Amino acid sequence: MSGSKGPERESKPAQNKLWGGRFTGGLDPLMEAYNESLSYDKAFYAQDIAGSIAWARANKNVGILTEKEFNEIERGFSIVKKEWDTDSFQIKPGVDEDIHTANERRLGEVIGQSIAGKLHTGRSRNDQIATDLRLWLRDQLQTLQTHLTSLLRIIISRASTETSFLLPGYTHLQRAQPVRWSHFLLSYGFFFAADHQRLAHVLKDLNRCPLGAGALSGNVFNVDREAIARELGFEGICWNSMNAVSDRDFLLETMSWGSRFMGHVSRLSTDLILYSAQEFSFVRLADAYSTGSSLMPQKKNPDALELLRGKSGQMHGILAGFTATMNAIPSCYNKDMQEGTQSILATCHLLSTSTQILTGVLSTLALLPSNMSAALEPNMLATELADHLVRRGVPFRETHHAAGRVVALAESRGVRMDELGLEELRRVDARFGDEVVEECFDHARAVEKRSGKGAKGGTGLQGVEEQVAVLKKFLETGEIPKWEVEC
Repeated sequence: MSGSKGPERESKPAQNKLWGGRFTGGLDPLMEAYNESLSYDKAFYAQDIAGSIAWARANKNVGILTEKEFNEIERGFSIVKKEWDTDSFQIKPGVDEDIHTANERRLGEVIGQSIAGKLHTGRSRNDQIATDLRLWLRDQLQTLQTHLTSLLRIIISRASTETSFLLPGYTHLQRAQPVRWSHFLLSYGFFFAADHQRLAHVLKDLNRCPLGAGALSGNVFNVDREAIARELGFEGICWNSMNAVSDRDFLLETMSWGSRFMGHVSRLSTDLILYSAQEFSFVRLADAYSTGSSLMPQKKNPDALELLRGKSGQMHGILAGFTATMNAIPSCYNKDMQEGTQSILATCHLLSTSTQILTGVLSTLALLPSNMSAALEPNMLATELADHLVRRGVPFRETHHAAGRVVALAESRGVRMDELGLEELRRVDARFGDEVVEECFDHARAVEKRSGKGAKGGTGLQGVEEQVAVLKKFLETGEIPKWEVEC
């Protein structure tokens, strides 16, 4: 009998596992590797330690720990954190299952198990990981806000100083109407400002404390959860203990935000990829954000922009994957939810690096204004002919038809639209005025007409300057003004 018990004892889970007491057999080695999360959740070491110190203080305040024991825990964790900070923490494979186990195991080695063994009183890894995730993600999103602000500052700076450059505006990827380069940039500036606003809401929603919820039913020792929340910088607590340990909506909201943001990044990347192609040649990417071809020496590839566009697809996939993971799992904590850790780590890395890369691309982008101007065609001014007749009292539906006939006439003659004379225009519609050629066939004049005190948001200089002022105001207040703003 004794001979048969030896191997059984050796296969039992290690004593430091936070769940080992109930089990008589060990884990399959493959399951051990499949189950562990320390390889990635070690990213939360600082947050896990901060949460543990706050938890120890709360237990001290209700008499679970003495003042001396708390001081030892705090001292021990300062040593453990320094080891992580200096990359000298020794991980024990097969023993350290996750960041919680690793930190508590090392704390016991530093201060003794008789004190460290009291730390987990009343706490579960369920509320512990939920707290670590919220603390870590809060730090990450605050950093991301800083990167997004830098991106907006670059857009605002270029838009305010590059107002004189005109280029075709496109719909359906067809030349449509002339616009300012600044106006094009600002269109994305407002996308990113809205993203900035939504990110602030995501941050606010996640900044609630689940610690003290226990495994699912709450805490039996009457710890002060509000005091814990305040110590950790949370704005409130998660009110329902079952909800607190099962909620991963804050991860999904971050991924959803990232998916929308990267969609905007992808659209801008596509525009700039096209604008940098030889067929357009409106812009030139800096060498720092381009690569060449291994075969064709003449190539300069917009790799940074193509990678940004590709990362957008990856972000959409992360959101779809974790949404499927969370779908239809039962209440409270389930191990499926561990998959969210790797997903959010990947999300934050992707968003942070992508925002910084895009900022670098825009800050070093060279403009080719002469090519922009050369791409401005007279046909893009067809709407000006229609508007000219509207000002002379002709119904728009008639003027639209007349302008279309002018376009068709120029095409049939094989000439540019501005090469048609006044008499030819009047043969199309006798209501064209003497000033039609001078008034309508001028791209700069057409652009400048899109301004005015009431007609906000247009591509005229006044409109562009006002939009710049709006975005500057946003960076000051965090809100996009609804009405008037001083330029």
